[in-house]
Amino acid sequence: MTDLFEKSIQTLELPRVLERLAEQAVTQEGKERCLALRPLTDADDVERLLEQTTAAANLMTLSGTPSFSGVKPVGASLQRAQMGGALNTRELLDIAAVLRSARSAKEYADGRAGGSKTCIDHLFASLTPNRYLEEKITGSIVGEDEIADSASPELASIRRHIRATAGKVRDILQKLLSSNQSKYLQEAIITQRNDRYVVPVKSEHKNDVPGLVHDVSSSGSTFFIEPMGVVKANNELRELQAREEKEIERILAELSAECAQYREDISQNYDLLILLDVIFARAKLSYRMKAAQPKIVKRGLFLRRARHPLLDPAKAVANDLMLGEDFDTLV
Repeated sequence: MTDLFEKSIQTLELPRVLERLAEQAVTQEGKERCLALRPLTDADDVERLLEQTTAAANLMTLSGTPSFSGVKPVGASLQRAQMGGALNTRELLDIAAVLRSARSAKEYADGRAGGSKTCIDHLFASLTPNRYLEEKITGSIVGEDEIADSASPELASIRRHIRATAGKVRDILQKLLSSNQSKYLQEAIITQRNDRYVVPVKSEHKNDVPGLVHDVSSSGSTFFIEPMGVVKANNELRELQAREEKEIERILAELSAECAQYREDISQNYDLLILLDVIFARAKLSYRMKAAQPKIVKRGLFLRRARHPLLDPAKAVANDLMLGEDFDTLV
């Protein structure tokens, strides 16, 4: 683009119009693409995009808009998975969101079966949902920092043993809290230090509660001691927690490998969803502006009751403008 062209764009306040367009997009990349739009000079390209906008606007009035919520870039994650890397829970959930949105958009298009064909039907048809992988991810990952027990039978078994062992440790310590030794405690509570269950012992009685010292309060008045009676159970608990961590790593690696297997489909889904997001953003803005699709002609220009899109339509005076017949220059 020439400097003169860019100056004309600024003079016409196109960037402000594009800001309004970006507000209609749902995804971050969709917003960025809206802001980066520039006028086209090829009539066929102009016609194609106008028809896309009109098609989306018509679909919108009949069926609302498809959901693009939660769609985030997944290219880097898929590339790392393709190279054998294990993705974290956030990355896997982002991939599941792309698959969910692709499935939702596909269902949106399929829901109007029998309706008139549009020029954007092929975009919906090109989406490739994978509900099995989508639900395998969302069924395995409860939240960004939590893997579900149901992610694997092995994980469920390990966690049952963790709960049972932790319960055994607490029972032993609870008996200590209820015994004569409770007078040696700073507080009658069970806490943790270094992932091991301990009790807070008054410093002057640290030798009256046999066990391992894991921490000392900043004032030095409290020693956090692991009584000898729970050392074996705490060791067992640590072993189970290590097994749990290893099984979680295996589950994430397995899910990552499956994502890598369908990398091309997922990447294509993402690209199509961003494109559709931009198209429907144009449709939503055109609806808000009560805009109509212009007819493209090879020569001349005729604008009927035209207004600058940033002006208040209730106050702005509409004008007719014709170029190419009696005169072809506007100053």
